[in-house]
Amino acid sequence: MKIIRADETHTDAIAELFDQYRQFYECESDIALAKQFVDERLRNRESTIFIAVDDKGITRGFVQLYPSYCSIDAGKILILHDLFVSASLRNQGVGRQLMDKATEYARENDVIRIDLLTAKTNHPGQALYEKLGYEKTLEDFFAYSLTL
Repeated sequence: MKIIRADETHTDAIAELFDQYRQFYECESDIALAKQFVDERLRNRESTIFIAVDDKGITRGFVQLYPSYCSIDAGKILILHDLFVSASLRNQGVGRQLMDKATEYARENDVIRIDLLTAKTNHPGQALYEKLGYEKTLEDFFAYSLTL
């Protein structure tokens, strides 16, 4: 499996997986929305996406990172918002490869921390994150959201 940084030429392949990712979180399938969202992020350079490509050139997974800052630590951080691997390749190290690439990218860009949220029911994801050294931090904070 090769991990590469995505660009606009990868939009369609990522959109298929992004749609599956949204369905995992109980959203209805909407490939047009997925394609538009991914295209805008890549075209506007609003996120960094790495993809896992197999030896046949098929995209099998992705990780999406959004740049941000932490005022308290006075430094750049990344929000790891999306990690998805095709169901047929789970538990084969693809997610770890994507996460390792995200960490490598963060270190190369003087990022001080990678933050992520995951569903309480996403036990495989939690196991991977903890295996990679991520620590649960929301015991000291509450998460709030305002839907507009």
